[in-house]
Formats: sequence, structure tokens, C-alpha cells
Amino acid sequence: MVAPQNATGTPTRDNEFVSKLPQITIFFWIMKICATTLGETAGDLLSMTLDVGYALSSVILIGFFFVTLFAQFAVHRHHPLLYWSVILSTSTAGTTMSDYMDRTLELGYLKGSAILLAILVAILVFWRLTVRDLSVVNIRTRKVESLYWAAILCSNTLGTALGDFLADDSGLGFGGGALLISSLIGLTVVGYRFTSISRVALFWVAFVLTRPFGATMGDLLTKSHENGGFGFGTVGSSAVLAVLLGVFVVHAMRTHRALAA
Repeated sequence: MVAPQNATGTPTRDNEFVSKLPQITIFFWIMKICATTLGETAGDLLSMTLDVGYALSSVILIGFFFVTLFAQFAVHRHHPLLYWSVILSTSTAGTTMSDYMDRTLELGYLKGSAILLAILVAILVFWRLTVRDLSVVNIRTRKVESLYWAAILCSNTLGTALGDFLADDSGLGFGGGALLISSLIGLTVVGYRFTSISRVALFWVAFVLTRPFGATMGDLLTKSHENGGFGFGTVGSSAVLAVLLGVFVVHAMRTHRALAA
């Protein structure tokens, strides 16, 4: 939704560096949906298919998130493989954390979504008040980078809860939920193309919406025919999505190298 500058460069000062984020193009959103759908199926694979449980799965995947995040912090320019590893880790961790809140703690999808939405709004408000700019174009300090990833982790966790609410509690089912989210994403695109609505606001709306879309699509792929899904299972769906995301990442790496040359 937002068209930032090229995300390459070298550090300028100890606490200031050029943006390490990718260009926000249609290709970015395709990869985002693929990564969040994989996050849903892979999270369910660990917590349910392998019977690790929501709590332990969350601990494992939060650990994976911090490993990828610290690696992202350590570099000074954009690395597509590393960036999308962090996105994937926020999505898988978000899946199991949301399920733990909504199912193990029995908060329910609606209450869980409300809590996560409040946390996300609090992060964005703090970001806006302290930095004066919510743009993802000029993320050049460690503080803003940290807020960026905190917002992404929270948005991906929120998206899981929203997707489960639409699929299970709203009566829409997996297909209906995906169709509704697709319509909302379409309205966001229309807002971007034909209105003067803040591009920053539209970016975060789109970022949040693509997660429940991935969640409902993941459930649609993995659930049995009796439960309204395609019956591919968590293993098969995760394998196909991992290969697909891998192809996209390789393409992004080649494009990035060509632009940097």
C-alpha cells in the first residue's frame, strides 16, 4: 500500500541506519499472504498435529521469533531471506499465542481479538506520540524498528483470532470468512487508488487484514471436508506453502541484488 524508497544502504551513525525493509509492492502483499497462511498451517502442525500443545508451541515459536529478530537487528541493510524469516516467525508464533489465549485460557475469539486490538492500538499510539511518524518508509532507528516488529507480531496474533472468529463463531465458515476479508482488502485497495486516505493508515489496515485472510485460507486448506475445508492437512499444506514462499524469497533476493548492483 505504501511505496517506500529502496531498502539498501549502510549505517550512518551508531543509533541511526537506513531502512532495512523491502519495497511495498503488490509482490510484497502476495508474499505476506503466503507467509501468514504458512504461519497458520505450520503453527497448527506444531501445536495440534504433533500434539505439542499451544503453550509449549508458543514458547518454542517465540524463541524462534527472537532468534530471527536479533539477526534482523544485527544487519545494516535489507536481506529478503532474513526479513521474511522474521515475518514467518511472527505469523507462526501469533497463531499459537492466539490459540493459547482463546482456547486454553478460554477467553474466546471475540474477547481475545478485542484484547489484541487494544494492544496493537496502544503500540501504534505510543509510536505516533514518541516518534511523530508511523511511516514504514523511514524506519532508521532501533527504537522504531523495535516498535515496527512489535506491531507486526501483535497484528499477526490479532489476525489469527479474527480469522478464527469469522470461521468458527460468526457462522461464515472458512470460505465465507476468506471472502469477507478479501472484500475488505479490496476496499482498502480502492481507498489507496481513489482516495486521499492516509497511506500509513491504509498500510496498517492492509497488514492486519492479510493475516485473518491467511488464517482462514490456512484453515480452509487443512480442515477436513466434513468441517468445510479442502482436507489437505497441516503437513501437506505447510509443505506446499513453504516451497511457494521459498520460490518468492529467491525471486526477491535476485531482484534485490539486481537493484543493488
